[in-house]
Amino acid sequence: MSYYILYNPIAGKGNAKSEAEMLAAFCGGEPIFVDMTKIESYAEFFAPLGAEDAVILCGGDGTLNRFVNDTEELSIACEIYYHAIGSGNDFLRDVGRTVNDGPLSIKEYIRELPTVEVKGKTYRFLNNVGFGIDGYCCEVGDRERGKSDKPVNYTAIAIKGLLFHYKPCDATVEVDGKEYRYKKVWLAPTMKGRYYGGGMMATPKQDRNDPEKKLSVLVFYGGGRLRTLMAFPSIFKGEHVKYTKMVQIHEGQTIHVKFDSPAAVQIDGETILGVTEY
Repeated sequence: MSYYILYNPIAGKGNAKSEAEMLAAFCGGEPIFVDMTKIESYAEFFAPLGAEDAVILCGGDGTLNRFVNDTEELSIACEIYYHAIGSGNDFLRDVGRTVNDGPLSIKEYIRELPTVEVKGKTYRFLNNVGFGIDGYCCEVGDRERGKSDKPVNYTAIAIKGLLFHYKPCDATVEVDGKEYRYKKVWLAPTMKGRYYGGGMMATPKQDRNDPEKKLSVLVFYGGGRLRTLMAFPSIFKGEHVKYTKMVQIHEGQTIHVKFDSPAAVQIDGETILGVTEY
């Protein structure tokens, strides 16, 4: 049996290789380390691997997102594990695991994933599709990361956005054919799991293993800047749902969200700019 440890060198704080090397004990031998950014074809990479082999993915939620999209058409024979070394690790949190629990088998979690269409392109996602202040935070965070090696403080970006910079928009949300209209929308993510944004429990009742494959769309809307800022921290414990005049959650299988002005959308932390609908 051979273990292949695939690591994303820019995940977490940029020390993915050293984190990956700590998994040698789990493998019980000499694993083969592979920089994921150097893989040109996953079809070629997985071709010689059999059921007796195993791959361990090392990275964060964004790493998982890229992997499930890059391998969408492949039939993978070997076992796939995941070891979280990202900054948010919302997938791991949602399945009730911690980084100290060791690599997690994820083949069951990456089958039959939901898809989202943005700007004419279709993506699979594990956790969520986010529009609103979360997309704005990813957009600003990407800019900051391009200028400095310092860790991005997304909480600070969100607070400044809520107080000064982010402009909420009006949105139309359609869930399984039923239409809802909202004014001053701050958040409108569609969730496969409960968590996103590094620990925000956006949709407390969402089950990623729902037998009907339903998703949840959260709409945080209507409040002014100060009122929204006061309510926003409660989302980290899932208590924002008590603000029934500002928060609504709809469940369904087919969801269409349309905004009245372009904004950033994030898919499992990967940012797409200038989006008007998903």
